[in-house]
Amino acid sequence: MNKHRIWASAFAMLALTYGGKLSAQGRLNLAGQWEFQIDRADKGTADKWYDRPLEDRILLPGSMPQRLKGDRPSVETQWTGSLYDSSYFYNPYMEKYRREENFKLPFFLTPDRHYVGTAWYRRTVEVPADWKNRRVVLYLERPHIETELWVNGKKVGGDNSLCVPHCYDVTDYVKSGENALALRVSNRIDGVCVGADSHSVTDQTQGNWNGVVGRMELRSTPLLYAEDIQVYPNIHDRTATVRIRLKQHRGKGRPDAEVKLSAKSFNADVEHEIPVVSRRVKLKKGQAEVEVVLDMGEKMQLWDEFNPALYELTAEVSSEHGTDKQTRTFGMREFKIDGKMFYVNGRLTQLRGTVENCDFPLTGYAPMDEESWERVFRICRSYGLNHMRFHSFCPPEAAFAAADRVGFYLQPEGPSWPNHGVKLGNGMYIDRYLMEETQRMNKAYGNYASFCMMACGNEPAGNWVAWVSDFVDYWKKTDSRHVYTGASVGGGWAWQPKSMYHVKAGVRGLDEWRRRAPESMSDFRAKIDTVSVPFVSHETGQWCVFPNFDEISKYTGVNKAKNFEIFRDILNDNHMGGMAHKFMMASGKLQTLCYKHEIERTLRTPDYAGFQLLALNDYSGQGTALVGLTDVFFDEKEYCSPEDFREFCSPTVLLARIPKFTYWNRDAFTAAVEVAHYGKAAIRDAEVSYRICDKYGKTYTEGTLYNGDVALGNNIGLGNVTVALDKIGAPRQMVFEVMLKGTYDLDGRKEEVRSRNHWDFWVYPQTTLDDLARMDTGDVYITDVLDEKAEQVLKAGGKVLVTAAGKITYGKDIVQQFTPVFWNTSWFKMRPPHTTGLYIESNHPLFRNFPTDYHSDMQWWDLVNRKQVMQFTEFPADFQPIVQSIDTWFLSRKIGMLFEANVAGGRLMMTTMPLDADSGVPVIAQMRKAVIAYMQSDDFRPQYTVDLQCVKDLFTKEAPKVNMYTNDSPDELKPKLNAKK
Repeated sequence: MNKHRIWASAFAMLALTYGGKLSAQGRLNLAGQWEFQIDRADKGTADKWYDRPLEDRILLPGSMPQRLKGDRPSVETQWTGSLYDSSYFYNPYMEKYRREENFKLPFFLTPDRHYVGTAWYRRTVEVPADWKNRRVVLYLERPHIETELWVNGKKVGGDNSLCVPHCYDVTDYVKSGENALALRVSNRIDGVCVGADSHSVTDQTQGNWNGVVGRMELRSTPLLYAEDIQVYPNIHDRTATVRIRLKQHRGKGRPDAEVKLSAKSFNADVEHEIPVVSRRVKLKKGQAEVEVVLDMGEKMQLWDEFNPALYELTAEVSSEHGTDKQTRTFGMREFKIDGKMFYVNGRLTQLRGTVENCDFPLTGYAPMDEESWERVFRICRSYGLNHMRFHSFCPPEAAFAAADRVGFYLQPEGPSWPNHGVKLGNGMYIDRYLMEETQRMNKAYGNYASFCMMACGNEPAGNWVAWVSDFVDYWKKTDSRHVYTGASVGGGWAWQPKSMYHVKAGVRGLDEWRRRAPESMSDFRAKIDTVSVPFVSHETGQWCVFPNFDEISKYTGVNKAKNFEIFRDILNDNHMGGMAHKFMMASGKLQTLCYKHEIERTLRTPDYAGFQLLALNDYSGQGTALVGLTDVFFDEKEYCSPEDFREFCSPTVLLARIPKFTYWNRDAFTAAVEVAHYGKAAIRDAEVSYRICDKYGKTYTEGTLYNGDVALGNNIGLGNVTVALDKIGAPRQMVFEVMLKGTYDLDGRKEEVRSRNHWDFWVYPQTTLDDLARMDTGDVYITDVLDEKAEQVLKAGGKVLVTAAGKITYGKDIVQQFTPVFWNTSWFKMRPPHTTGLYIESNHPLFRNFPTDYHSDMQWWDLVNRKQVMQFTEFPADFQPIVQSIDTWFLSRKIGMLFEANVAGGRLMMTTMPLDADSGVPVIAQMRKAVIAYMQSDDFRPQYTVDLQCVKDLFTKEAPKVNMYTNDSPDELKPKLNAKK
């Protein structure tokens, strides 16, 4: 059969109502105790379990893990998801975690219970006598995954949607009085074939659970009812077209009905009510379609991120069978594309998004209540975001309702990552299933104003480009309320020629920082200049931070952070347990710095339509990806507040193109200041000022850059700053701060606008190569190896400085870059870098002449990027280096770049940082001066004593190779393969 005909027939099969509200009188709540029984052998159907009492009991709504049903996980558990690091199953260190009594997983959260298979749920319900001659539907919100229903011993049917409620018309099966409902639920994924890593099903995120977790109701309506109600706003005509599909159960009774429609605003400052509009309708063959245009008038309220004004539509369908009354929420909103950018209600809009991965450890599934989702969206708003993509899953209706109220732009997706054994466009069941699911999603949630964008899923394999091209073509013709892309994909995936916009990687990151010192001059324009439609960056960021072990106590639900417990044990066993919080804070500061510069680079790029972080919150699976500025619960981490983040991620962001961040004091500091402004309106009477001060707030210079209006858009120049630095006579950390204040003029109402951003930079006294060559090193013997003379000096009680850059073997396999681990080293099979920044003993006397905080910052790039570390495994247990590199938490080796110790009767300072006497780099020269000055001072009194052989081993010993025990790898590590498909 032609695939277009398949899709059309699938759409025609969508015959039950999803979303919206019915009159409360027509509902029976089925929440409570149900009979329950696990069916491991799948014999329940043959043995007619639907017609007999079951052996156990369970509270619904809920999942089996929530009710502690199923098996305790073990090494024999068959997980739903890919594992690219199998060292857990072979590594002798992990043996204690493989034991039944101490079972813990390192690659994702450990559930208390796990079960994949069939389970039965059964109960009796009293159907009221006055429901006779009425339509009756069983409504099951968010079952997982496939359901089959029997009523009074007769099979009604089955459903397998992962996105919308399972609705069964049981009119012909129920009777007045007591009725027996029996539900068979299977959470095996072979029936839907969406892919084991799809966030709709995988143990990497929510978990693959069995149960029903949303509303469970019997619903009664008249036999003639509204089967579907869709609202199509037109903000230009000030109208809302309502399309209603009427149905009459089995064609019983007269085919006449009256439709009454009304609407009113309910959350806006201005009250607005639309008068009732009526239509008489005659059904043919039990159905009819009605189109009614509501005149929204001059008081029409628009919906967007700044003013999320909503309307409630009330539809009454009256016939001889009674009145079917339903409501729908909608907003007067237009989400359109013009050229390479998005426009909301005609206003230029840039998306600042995050990816929601369905990580909810307390329940193991996405929240079913609006309050929980509203909390999530408001936290996202506090970090300056306005958009959310749902990675290979569609959230429940509560998410759309909450996003409507908050004003948040959503991109739900089909529930599939059609990869890893599943391929799209190759004639597999997934082709039909994904199309049907997105049709169901659109029918159920399409009225919500926050539903603005849609994709079929994530990173497909197969003949997928042709399939998604047809997918986009279909939806462009079918529903203009949203915009469509084929699939959200990584940089190695092919371009999708039919997509209205792209969500794609390859135009993100800070790759240049691996090769050259950080700056804020560059942007991404060369990579998207030839893209003719909006480009949204796929999974931006992914900068890692060290685990926060204080978080462990928060996992009080179905999934426990036993991965964190393993990582804590590893840190303790490497004698660094007391460093955990310091590592988290220091790596977090570097993470924040990387997010700042990646986002600002995006905002400096002309016609960049938006970005989607992966993610604002941590990701609990795929090896444990601690990439969030918040923890997985969306709770703030200590090192970056929402206010801090909004400096560089908000509707209005001040930007500065700065060529470098470290200077001699003979240099001049220069910055070209601009703004990216995607706020409510143009800013009137803006005043932009700047200040240069030291880190303690002492002002060196200040001034005004710009006075005037600021239009919507980016690359809006505000002025240039050039400041001589010759008045700074000592090493200093400086701050360049830019401030904007102005007003919005909103229909005569003034509203204040303020914005601030800042950049740190470092200034050092000019030092020539001759100065370095003539530097008095006093009684310090300087060498790049631990040679015979060095040993003699130490044994004589002297001082030795070993500048061992590039000479170390013990630790040479640990790759350090300035930027931190990407995603995590488990999922990406130890792909470099392996470190997450530095922890620096910033109060150490050495740093009196080298200003630094306790964490990596721009001035450390020349000393750290692609430089060696030393591994201190055999050093004394309590030993800590002065500059410590923070290793991947899967290994937590004690490593560093600078240490001091009492060795062989003398005093040793050793570093792998480049401290060349012939370097013209300000940072390197200043660090060399600081080290030598410290070693010549009375403060040079090392705390630790280290055996001479341990130091020698740094030049000769090699650490064992890290073995991942797995040959397969994530698709991102084999991009050529995906580009060809």
